[in-house]
Amino acid sequence: MSERRKKVKKKALYKKWMSMLLAGVVTTTGFMGGTVTLRAAETTNWIGDEGLSGTADAPKPDDVVPDANQFRYQKEELAAFCHFGPNTFNEIEWGEHYGNKAPSEIFKLEKDFDAETMVKTLKDAGFKKLIVTAKHHDGFCLFDSALTDYKCTNTKAGRDLVREFVDACREEGIRVGLYFSIIDWSHPDFPKYGDRQHPMRNREEYKDEKIDFDRYLTYMHGQVKELVTNYGKLDLLWFDFSYDDMCGEKWKATELIQMVRHYQPDVIIDNRLEGSGEDHGSIATENPLIYSGDFASPEQIIPPMGVCDEKGEPIPWELCATMNNHWGYCNYDHLYKTPSMLIRKLVECTSKGGNMILNVGPDAKGNIPKESIAILKEIGEWMKKNGESIYGCGISELPKPEWGRYTQKGDTIYAHVYEAPLGALPLYGIAPDKLDKVYYTADGSEMNRGEAWNTALYTDTAFVSFGENPVFTYPLPDEKDTVLKIVCKKGENS
Repeated sequence: MSERRKKVKKKALYKKWMSMLLAGVVTTTGFMGGTVTLRAAETTNWIGDEGLSGTADAPKPDDVVPDANQFRYQKEELAAFCHFGPNTFNEIEWGEHYGNKAPSEIFKLEKDFDAETMVKTLKDAGFKKLIVTAKHHDGFCLFDSALTDYKCTNTKAGRDLVREFVDACREEGIRVGLYFSIIDWSHPDFPKYGDRQHPMRNREEYKDEKIDFDRYLTYMHGQVKELVTNYGKLDLLWFDFSYDDMCGEKWKATELIQMVRHYQPDVIIDNRLEGSGEDHGSIATENPLIYSGDFASPEQIIPPMGVCDEKGEPIPWELCATMNNHWGYCNYDHLYKTPSMLIRKLVECTSKGGNMILNVGPDAKGNIPKESIAILKEIGEWMKKNGESIYGCGISELPKPEWGRYTQKGDTIYAHVYEAPLGALPLYGIAPDKLDKVYYTADGSEMNRGEAWNTALYTDTAFVSFGENPVFTYPLPDEKDTVLKIVCKKGENS
């Protein structure tokens, strides 16, 4: 039985708590263990299995401050998504209804899959978290569910791949999360005809089909219970997805969240039990519901102004994006985003108070494509030199500069310079008498001040030079993103 958590107003205090955490005022516990004193998206009354019979109370507003666990998750910034399943072997992008085909017909993995190598590759690239597709919309399970035969253990692979991913993540010390689709096109009691998403939505033979949706919900809830009870402590659950009236209590979301929190009280949960890429759901309102989730999840787009609630207060969010244009492996899609673009988009997310989860789609042998490995290697090299400007950072107090972006951690400001200046670099928002020192983050060397005869008119702006002479023009040390660590005189950067 959990202690009653202290309740305080969530949205009005978000910025205050963010600044306190970044300044080190809020003491956090270890993400993988320990206790926290505050919990978001939680009911005031804790329940056991006996209370999970469909008699849960109607949803109530979730008005608690995001806890240390949420903040820790939000400040780790970079996560990997792994979409791997039947679609990988059938060159299908999004989903499919495989009909009466046996698991071994649609999932053709045999012996090549190696979770340990994949996880180590991601860790070396600077990723702090990995989210794996335990089950996608097709209903096929990468885990050994006792509730269905439609699973990878009934194929030539003969293995619980979720177990292997979870074990590999723990071995490498990175956070582990599971993706679970709350829709299931394989289940006989899931709506088909007329459903906006189901592949069989226009098939007349399903028009008068009788289904028992409550039976489906029992099945779906049961599989979630398997995931939260059979794989140890999980760091994240990524539910997908809601649409039209298929959202919220249609999924018995209150009951589902109560069950999940019972077994995994510290798990972080996305917003897609009611929200989607089209709608953030009640997390973006003044009265988020208990199943609103811990963060919003914009998909394949970075919100122009970050994500805020109805009153303009920022809320946690995480971009989910692909490395090329497909979530799963696609052998003809070579439109990979460049390392420079992905690094800059990560910086953009961080500067707007968000995270980035980047999809890595293994091929049909379970290997990361060579194009992805090359990109990950470059991202990893950049992160090793400049990761302090990302991890633990967020929105800066300073306005966005013309040459790039600012991120900030406590009193430390990081300048991400994308465009070489003509002459010295203006540090917009920082006066010369407020600036203490500026360092190259990559090697820790101190930069030269850039004030000279040609900056004399601009007394409200400090300058730094990329070379010896502040009047001369020099190339950027790193064209992808040259990061500068800006130290202002104590208390004078605001």
